[in-house]
Amino acid sequence: MASTTPQASTSAWGRILLFFETIKFEHSVFALPFAAATAFLVADGLPDWNPLVWLAVAMIGARTFGMGANRVIDAKIDAGNPRTASRAIPAGLITSRQVWIYMGVALAAFLLAVSQLDQLAWYLSPIVIAVLVFYPYTKRFTWLAHLALGAVYIIIPPATWVALTGELNWGVTWLGIGAMFWVAGFDIIYATADIEIDRAQGLNSIPSRFGIRAALWISRSFHLMTVIALVIAGTLLDVHALYYVGAGAAASLLTYEQRLISPNDLSRLGAAFFTMNGVIAVVFAGFVIAGTLVN
Repeated sequence: MASTTPQASTSAWGRILLFFETIKFEHSVFALPFAAATAFLVADGLPDWNPLVWLAVAMIGARTFGMGANRVIDAKIDAGNPRTASRAIPAGLITSRQVWIYMGVALAAFLLAVSQLDQLAWYLSPIVIAVLVFYPYTKRFTWLAHLALGAVYIIIPPATWVALTGELNWGVTWLGIGAMFWVAGFDIIYATADIEIDRAQGLNSIPSRFGIRAALWISRSFHLMTVIALVIAGTLLDVHALYYVGAGAAASLLTYEQRLISPNDLSRLGAAFFTMNGVIAVVFAGFVIAGTLVN
């Protein structure tokens, strides 16, 4: 198995597959459900498919660009971390230049998609790109870097609303705040795996600054804020009761996620980060969408 990966990288298709693997393309599932739920809330039912498709292209393009930037900017940091040293760039399987090319394609797809949506979305699109590029640098100077990652997700529901209506809604802004604390909370959990490496490399995170036990309590408080923000959003958006069922399901799943790990046992970290967060996003969005269709 180990010998086939470098050989695959010699072909154009092999390099593209390596790029998708290194940016964890499948993790787009974390963000897409919030955009889809917002689109159904805008339409108060089934939205038109044309803007929905362009919205999906914009989301995937932006995330692909942002994750590519993250990998290029953090290539030296990743090389010094045994957990990430096997990623494509530090392992020498693809070059930073090649990643920049793929990022350029993703950026072009994002801009093309945004151009097909409301004009205000086009004017605001540079903010999205700036946030995506800025996030990787934050761990170099602040332990609040988790919230900087969350800032990427706080944009998603309001940006979706703006893209489809040309207006901003305060209720959907609270939905974005919920997404921000959800992502920041699970990013804190993920960062516990690198606490010693972060300290050795002089990088900032809540676990490296406060220790694992305190970090997990901060993560729990962030997830509590997520649930509160989702409820506030629901009251402002005048949603169907199924929305609150979704918020309750998200609260239960977040509680379960938090119970998967403890300061003395991080063995189920992968399940807490990768599996549960995809489930949470899909389940919550599913109830929100169902509520709009019932309405």
